[in-house]
Amino acid sequence: MPAQDLLSFPTPAEAGWVLDSTTLNGRLAELVSPRLAHRHRVLPVAVEIEEQGSGRQRLILAALDPSDLQAHAAIGRSVQCDVRWVSSSEEELREGLELVYGVGAESFDEIIGDAGEQVDGLDGSSVTHLDDDEEGALIGFVNQILRDALGRRATDIHIEPLEADLRIRYRVDGVLQNATVPSNIQALKAQLLSRLKVMASLDLAERRRPQDGRISLTLDGEPIDVRVATIPSVEGESISLRLLSRQKYSLDRLGFSSGIRARVDRLLAEPNGIVLVTGPTGSGKSTTLYGFLASLNSEDRRIITVEDPVEHKLPGVVQIAVKAEIGLSFANGLRSILRGDPNVIMVGEIRDTETAKIAIRSAQTGHLVFSTLHTNDAIGGITRLLDMGIEPYLIASSVRAFFAQRLVRTLCHSCRRRVPVPAGLENELPPEISEVWEVGEDSGCKKCRGTGYLGRMAIYELCEVTPELAEMIVSGASSRSLQEHAVANGYRPMRSYGWEKVALGDTTVSEVLYATAAD
Repeated sequence: MPAQDLLSFPTPAEAGWVLDSTTLNGRLAELVSPRLAHRHRVLPVAVEIEEQGSGRQRLILAALDPSDLQAHAAIGRSVQCDVRWVSSSEEELREGLELVYGVGAESFDEIIGDAGEQVDGLDGSSVTHLDDDEEGALIGFVNQILRDALGRRATDIHIEPLEADLRIRYRVDGVLQNATVPSNIQALKAQLLSRLKVMASLDLAERRRPQDGRISLTLDGEPIDVRVATIPSVEGESISLRLLSRQKYSLDRLGFSSGIRARVDRLLAEPNGIVLVTGPTGSGKSTTLYGFLASLNSEDRRIITVEDPVEHKLPGVVQIAVKAEIGLSFANGLRSILRGDPNVIMVGEIRDTETAKIAIRSAQTGHLVFSTLHTNDAIGGITRLLDMGIEPYLIASSVRAFFAQRLVRTLCHSCRRRVPVPAGLENELPPEISEVWEVGEDSGCKKCRGTGYLGRMAIYELCEVTPELAEMIVSGASSRSLQEHAVANGYRPMRSYGWEKVALGDTTVSEVLYATAAD
């Protein structure tokens, strides 16, 4: 390997190479082993043909310290061609190693570098028995998956066995993204799934039924809670990990407009009644409810909740977890709550008529009750309760408001751009909006990982049950009549609220159209 001037090393960009997914891929992993690359902090960038017609190949190798003589010696013993060294930053190197080798490749390479004893697994497949060092490396591999997901701001990790492979995907801002994993990860998929089940205190021998568990650990000095769910499939067990942040909840973090915030404050000051938050799964209903409870949590109030499951622990709040296997349902838990002298009650979800009736009885006996319903909009909450068999007069007298919400992705402010209002939407958007913000033409930037979006926010609609609306409910008015009356009296549909966020540059037209129904 010809010597290179150790005093001058260009950056990859200066040498004509860009370290991103367009140039870096798993094929480069064949040139330098994962263990060698991570140990000496080097990254294979490309292979080029030397000039002057020699036809010799030359490996372009990026390094955090290209003058490291130990790295030069190790690469010289491993690589059978000339090497051109370039200088890389810490961030470039970290991201490049993940693109080439996959997340946790260093630990994974250590596990499979020296294949252990092969034994037959419980399902008849071949399983590698790991020694203590390899078991420790497997734990490190799992931790690296969690670390990578948290770095991407993922809310969920899905580990899915395929016929001859294992796929890992992250849900980031509501959208699934494939994680780059070592190419031969299927060799240890049984051990990976077993390790996660051990961490979640699940039954290793049970593979035919779904199981739920929880992992609490500290990663890089930060406490992390993970909800674990296993799903049996024809290709093996799939495991979903919900990453639960230990954030402090407050109304200020919910992003209410000043108008909605004033109305919410007024509802929370009510001595009794029910406030129902509606929306599909994953629309942030629990976060909103926790924000409500956090604002009411004080020494002079007793707050009790019944949830399935308890996702976040709130200091000073008595939280009950539903356990169907012992007969502790929402309805039974709610009955026991009423004997516990609460001021405020939160029911994770009203799923059936029995729970709905007990919640209404709780509101009528002087309690402030919060819960959720699965409906498309706020007005739909009225119809849902009627379909459950709740008498109209009970809805009119006990429900204070229906609060609907959806989550939309927030634009990355580093790469967003302004564009004219899309054709066909001129009459739907408010007339004062002549331009809107959109994802940048370059499809995002490094800050948002090329997506154009960074985080999510909620858009809302709030329908208060006024005396006039209560009379219409009792008289059996149609959903359309209820909607028209609410709009005439200040009710603002969710899509209209979304257009306000579009005008501010917080989200895009496509996100609002996808998340909301036409007004």
